[in-house]
Amino acid sequence: MSMQDQSLGQLARRIPGATKIFHDYQLDFCCGGAHTLRDAAEARGLDAAAIEARLQALQAEAPADGQDWGDAPADALIAHILSRFHERHREQLPELIRLARRVEEVHGDRPDCPVGLADHLGVMHQELLSHMQKEEQVLFPMLARGMNAMAGAPITVMRMEHDDHGVALERLAELTGDITLPRAACNTWRALYLGLRTFREDLMEHIHLENNVLFDNAVRGGAAGGH
Repeated sequence: MSMQDQSLGQLARRIPGATKIFHDYQLDFCCGGAHTLRDAAEARGLDAAAIEARLQALQAEAPADGQDWGDAPADALIAHILSRFHERHREQLPELIRLARRVEEVHGDRPDCPVGLADHLGVMHQELLSHMQKEEQVLFPMLARGMNAMAGAPITVMRMEHDDHGVALERLAELTGDITLPRAACNTWRALYLGLRTFREDLMEHIHLENNVLFDNAVRGGAAGGH
């Protein structure tokens, strides 16, 4: 099967480093991971063949140090998600909110100031905290114990909340001109937008690993166990 006919989620799962290419082209591989590369590229007016060529080159390099989580045990992947993303988000958002409030206080009269960003990040923070707590207290212990057949309903809820996070990222992009730094931005503004880019990449990678790897593996395991 051509790469163009495979889903973004499959490609992101199978080719280490593919997510960086998808970021470059602003292709949604986490919440929109079910779309094929061909369809996703066409929707954005992009050349799917050119993207495929970059993915093929990346696959040929096959860096040995890239961790492939596709076949990792659930408990190992969960430990990675907790340390790499859940803890990271808890550190990132309070500082981003502080920086955003400072930028709005000092530069609120500028037409390119992201007015409302701090409040939006505050809502994202509370929703993420609630979401991660549900995963940590309910779903992750279930998956770590191999109770995949019972996990279907919680997984459905978490996927829906991931979609909500995706909508929140779209709103973040609207408020910041797709996190584009304006001319003559101060150091606080620069630090804010640099942090926002990192946060967005982390959150998309986080959702991808859960939706396209951890949850998909669990659903397949639950279906196999039910036969």
